[in-house]
Order: sequence, then structure tokens, then C-alpha cells
Amino acid sequence: MFELIHAAGSSYYIESPAKAGLVKLSDGSACLIDSGSDKDAGRRIRQILDGNGWKLCAIYNTHSNADHIGGNSYLARQTGCRIYAPGIECCFTRHPILEPSFLFGGYPPKELCHKFLLASESDAEPLCEDALPDGFSIIPLPGHFFDMVGFRTPDDVVYLADCLSSKATLDKYGIPFIYDVASYLGTLEMVGKLEARLFVPAHAEAAEDVSGLAAYNIGKVHEVADRVLSICSEPSSTETIIQKLFRAYGLRMDFQQYALVGSTIRSYLSWLHDSGSLSVSFDSGMLLWERR
Repeated sequence: MFELIHAAGSSYYIESPAKAGLVKLSDGSACLIDSGSDKDAGRRIRQILDGNGWKLCAIYNTHSNADHIGGNSYLARQTGCRIYAPGIECCFTRHPILEPSFLFGGYPPKELCHKFLLASESDAEPLCEDALPDGFSIIPLPGHFFDMVGFRTPDDVVYLADCLSSKATLDKYGIPFIYDVASYLGTLEMVGKLEARLFVPAHAEAAEDVSGLAAYNIGKVHEVADRVLSICSEPSSTETIIQKLFRAYGLRMDFQQYALVGSTIRSYLSWLHDSGSLSVSFDSGMLLWERR
């Protein structure tokens, strides 16, 4: 883990639980795309930078999930680098308590306030094209999280953040985290048509072609949606739907899984309701979902 892999030209990625991008710039400095999950990840990334004699000038966060921004604070203190994050992600990066609060739908219990969901605060600035090094471009990738983006470097390497899960992950867990299902499907359709010298997803293998993996992810989204609709053949509460999906996919219930998978299932319910596939009713103080 934390091995520097050459992608093309001056573009690299760091093999780690959530791949970070590293690009050497023309002046001899370097920038990061995401920073890992915590201080330890930041320290190991700094060792790579120091070992190559590269001064870190900036971190460009793709989105604000803790496993992508957790090294920000350490690296900024150690190097003086600037930090950028897109749209709403910038607010979450500056105020990371927003992530566990959002996932739980209220004040988060202590079981959700750990490094995997609650990163250290970092002084992020809003990301815009003018903040990027020459030749970089931003690729909007909404769906997994609010305003997630990817980046294309001058070497035609595309860093895809969390918009693709590996087949192994999908087959094992079944329900990857999604905030906005409609936007996520649109992102997958777009990514499946992209061309690049190399694609670097954060949680799947780097590849020259990701069209097949994008299609596989799309299929899994529709599989989950079909399961939800089947459960809702009769009026069902949100908690009942969550329970039945946990059983169907063999998932273990704990606070973190309840927050992550539960939030995702609520997003499916919203999408299916807004698209006309589910109706809602209120009975004895309980919200019920039913297939139309």
C-alpha cells in the first residue's frame, strides 16, 4: 500500500485504500488529487513526495468523503499547500461534522464520529478552473456525493474519484453509497463513453477502458431498484425496506452500515417516488412506500 505508480508522463497515482493522484508540475513542484483517510495517510504521502524531492503546492479534492480529505490537514500544516474542493464539497471539507450528520439525518452518535466518516477540518478554498495547473480540466461527476468531480491531466490521465465501484466490491456488498441516483446514472452513462489514455478510479483498478465497468455499475443500480420495488409490492416502511435489503444482500447491521446503506436506500426511495414508480401514504403515524 502507498506505492507510487506511474500512469503517464508526469501523472501518477498512489496505490492505497482510496487512490490519490499525484502530478508533477513544470516548476518541479507537485499537486495531489485527494489525500487519503487520515494523518497517517498524509504522512505516507509526504514520504513519497520527500523521497522524490517534490514540494507539494496544492491538494485538489474530488469530493469531501473522509477517506479522500483525511490527509488534508496534516499535509497543509507540513507543507503550506493550498486545498481546493468543489461546490458544496468545500463546505463539508471545511466543516466535516456535516458528513456524519448528513448520513444519520440528525446529530450523529459517537459511533459515527470516527476517521472513516469524520475527517479533521481543513481550510479548503472553492475549486474553479483558474485554480488548476495549466492543462488540467475538471470533469463533473455528480451522484455519488453532492458535487463530486474528476480531473483530466495534460497527459490524458483521468482521475475518476468514487464514480465506479469494482466488480468485486459490487458483488460482495451489493449496495454502494449513492447520494443522487438519477445523477449517478447520468454520470455512469457519461463516463462509459469517455476516452482517455488511462482512467484511475479511486476504488477500482486503473484501466484504459472503463466502459464495461460503468455498464456493470449501472446494472447493479437497476438491480437494487428492482429489489426495492419488489419489497414495495405491499405498503412498507423505510425501516422494513432497509431490513429486507440488508437480509437480501447478507449485510451486517451496525451504526456505520446503517448510516451509509440506509442513506443510500432513502435516495433510491426518493428517486423511485419522484420518477413515479412509488407512491407514499401515511398510516398510524408511519410513512409507507408502495409500488404504483
